[in-house]
Formats: sequence, structure tokens, C-alpha cells
Amino acid sequence: MKLVTLCAAACALAPTALCAQPYPAKPVRLIVGFPAGGGVDVIARQLAQELTKSLGQTVVVDNRPGAAGNIAAELTAKSPPDGYTLMVGNVGALTINPSLYPKLPFDTLRDFAPVSLLATVMLVVIVHPSLPVKTLRELVALAKHRPGQLNYGSAGSGGITHLAVELLKSQNGLALVHVPYKGSAPAFTDLVGGQLQVMIDAIPAPLPLIQAGRLRALAVTATVRSPALPAVPTTTEAGFPRFVVSGWQGVVASAGTPAAIVTRLNTEIGRVLAQPEFRDKLVAQGSDPAPGTPEQFGAFLQSELTKWAAVVKASGARLE
Repeated sequence: MKLVTLCAAACALAPTALCAQPYPAKPVRLIVGFPAGGGVDVIARQLAQELTKSLGQTVVVDNRPGAAGNIAAELTAKSPPDGYTLMVGNVGALTINPSLYPKLPFDTLRDFAPVSLLATVMLVVIVHPSLPVKTLRELVALAKHRPGQLNYGSAGSGGITHLAVELLKSQNGLALVHVPYKGSAPAFTDLVGGQLQVMIDAIPAPLPLIQAGRLRALAVTATVRSPALPAVPTTTEAGFPRFVVSGWQGVVASAGTPAAIVTRLNTEIGRVLAQPEFRDKLVAQGSDPAPGTPEQFGAFLQSELTKWAAVVKASGARLE
């Protein structure tokens, strides 16, 4: 008892860092701003399972859906900067919403500490098979020839499936009519039915329809071809090198989280992403592992914010 008392007294007098427990000393919460079962949630749960092993503490996924990820982002931004509350955010919550919503209770660059990019998800330009185009260049030419006559669907206003087409429009001076849906599934139904002519979506969702010949894939919005659609050219190959768009997920903590903790988390996430089995799972889901440093992820966030701010402004989209 005397020894315990002396140690406690020594810790009380010594610098905090000398007596603090190594991180992590308790369970870590991993917030997801979307319902269970969605793409972001699936990756978060796989990551949590592996980090639980490597960190030696339970990593618990906490789903906080609503407001396109804004609820989860605010909760994370206002959490203590101690590394025990993290968030798996995506392109929408972290880099599109700041331009789409006039008043947000968080600032992506000010209120978050970038930890690591996790994965990117290729998008694919798809059309109804009756449309007389077989390449992206032909689609652009047709849209210019028939301004305001082609309809494109999206999973909802302000999402990446909407703004990706708006980026294509702004870069090429096109006039396409936007038809927003509540999710991609009903939009695919109308695209297959011929009520829509064009869509851009993440590869996994329309892949079965493409393989069945019910939709035609023109290009993937990337610089390398997708293993899932190896015969489909990239937008760069198609002659549109500026039109590169991807969905993505990454991990952030609240601003002020100690650099040592951010580095530890980044290192462990990098090890997880390097595991062949984990990488194979991501690829099977249509995602590509994208490890990197916190600094690289921070620069990526800045570039994405700039890009999507211009697209949102050009589209005129605005949400409350």
C-alpha cells in the first residue's frame, strides 16, 4: 500500500505524459454517418474488426445516420481530441456538404484531424442501350446536338451521383435534365425502363445490370480501368482527362488530437489496408484500398473541397 501511495504521489508531481497510460487504454468509438449495411458502414465494420486486434482495445462502430452525414460529423468534431472518437467519413459529408449546406456546425479543415484515406470507389457512366452512343465522346456529342432533351437520374440532389454529372456538364457545356430520386435503385428502374437516358453511379450498384446487357457502360471515371469492368475505358482514355471522379472513405478525428495518436492510428490502418484478405474484400465490393499519410489525406481533403465547391456552385444545388 505504501508503494502504491508513493507511486501515485510521484505521478501527481511528474509531468502528465510520464504517467499517462499508453494509447489506447479504453474502447475506441468509430462513428458512421449512415445506416448499417451501407457501403460506408460495411468498410467501417471490417476496419473496426481488424483495428480491435491490432490496437488491443475494442473498436465499436456507432451509426449516427441523418442529414447526409452531417450529424455524425458534428458529433465527431465536438468530441474530445483524445483519439477515442473517430469517424469514417466520405466524399459527401466531408467535402461536398460544406458547399451544399449554407450553415454547417463544423468546418472540415478546421475541426478535424485527418488520419487516413481508406478507399476510393470508381464511378461508371451508364446509358440506356437504346441511346445511339457507344462511347463517352459520342454521348457528349449527342447531348450537344440535343440540348435539354436527355434526362439523367441521381440518388438525390447534392450527392455524388448528381454532382458527377454536373461536373461533366460544366466541363463540356452540356444541357442535361436532372431527375433526382430517393436512392439509386428507383433511378436504375427508370433508366432500364427508358424514362432516363444517362446516369453516373458507383460501379457495384449497376454492375449486374451492365453484365446482363440491360445498361451500357461507356467509361469509368478514373485514370485506371476497373477490374470489375476491364473492357470499359477510363474517362482519360476516352479523351476526358479532367473528368476524374471517385467516391471515397477516410478516417478523421477531432482537431487537436495529439500527433502521436494520429500517427499510431495511421500506421495501424495502413497495416490493415496492406492485408491481402482485407484488400480482396474491398476490391470485391468495388473499392480500391488507398493508404497514405495524414498529411496526404489533408491535402486530398483540401483539393476535394475546392473541386466540389465549384461543381456545387455551377449546379445551383442548395440544401437546408
